[in-house]
Amino acid sequence: MEEKEIGLYIHIPFCKQKCYYCDFVSFSNKKRMVKRYVMCIENEIKKVAHENKILAEHGLEPVYVLKTIYIGGGTPSVINEMYIGELLNTVKNSFMQKNEIEVTIEVNPGTVTKENLKKYFEYGVNRLSIGLQATQNRLLKEIGRIHTYEEFELTYKNARDVGFKNINVDLMIGLPNQSIEDVKESTRKILKLKPEHISVYSLIVEENTKMEELVLKKKVVLPEDKIEREMYWYVKNELEKKKYCHYEISNFAKRGFESKHNTDCWNQNEYIGVGTAACSFLNNARYGNTENLEEYIQNIENNTPSKNIILQEILDEESKMNEYMMLSLRKIDGVSISEFKRRFNQNPIMKYSKTLKKLIDENLIQIDKDRIMLSKKGIDLANLVWEEFI
Repeated sequence: MEEKEIGLYIHIPFCKQKCYYCDFVSFSNKKRMVKRYVMCIENEIKKVAHENKILAEHGLEPVYVLKTIYIGGGTPSVINEMYIGELLNTVKNSFMQKNEIEVTIEVNPGTVTKENLKKYFEYGVNRLSIGLQATQNRLLKEIGRIHTYEEFELTYKNARDVGFKNINVDLMIGLPNQSIEDVKESTRKILKLKPEHISVYSLIVEENTKMEELVLKKKVVLPEDKIEREMYWYVKNELEKKKYCHYEISNFAKRGFESKHNTDCWNQNEYIGVGTAACSFLNNARYGNTENLEEYIQNIENNTPSKNIILQEILDEESKMNEYMMLSLRKIDGVSISEFKRRFNQNPIMKYSKTLKKLIDENLIQIDKDRIMLSKKGIDLANLVWEEFI
């Protein structure tokens, strides 16, 4: 039977406390629903795998083989670690998996113990993503984080002690009252720990978040755009000096430790999402589950899981090409012209000649041999580039 490699995303929407900047679908007051929710995810996993098996047996679809598993949230580490083990066991019994599968879980300091981490490792998790954001406790408090830097250091040490050899650390810039010296200090401290991967995110003030409320009421002051860009380029330069490869606009990794799951998403490869608000991309269709936690659980418990699914769009060839350009221009290597030709039987230089000329004239992109890439200015103004392909 033909096989198809895909990724699996599992959404755990529970949190101890919602961070002020967060607009993800997550809840800090519904932990009583954890057990029922996990059972529903297990049912959804089994359902998707069973349907694929039936279709594959009739030659209507390739057999799914999992290349990556990503457990995100929310805060997955806020629920009992046995539930993570149950979910991964259900996945293992439902899908074929590649031998070198990447299994990531997001954890927050203050919600995970050494014993938790040891259990994750035993369950087969081999990549850890730790939400730090800043090394200054006053800044962590400003953005609603529940942990201290000291708790992060302990979490990191515990992760190394139990055997994790692939760790990502999240760093945020452009935070309220954050100075360039704060960013320099955070960068130095993180580099001293030598994680395999570092994600660097600029604060975005999203609608209907506590951060938006604080900004509108002038209770916090954000750094000027110029300062925020200085922060970004400082971190980028320091990480590259230490041999981290800048492979996506917000992501840096030691060679060979790039996130396989996220890279596949940026390469427009297929994935399945399970859980409330989880998104999927299969057979040229993008769809997601309802964001209403109670509705998600009720539909699965009532054996009407199809009611959870919300079709977002079916991509025609034109849409796929546009999206491929946009996603690829998130990567520092940019768009591979030869790969675009292979996928779509068209030359992107010809197809997007007017758009590319405009972006080149504005010094936002550059073309080098087989690559269409963001320029230095384009990295700073990436949203303007991506908008050209929406």
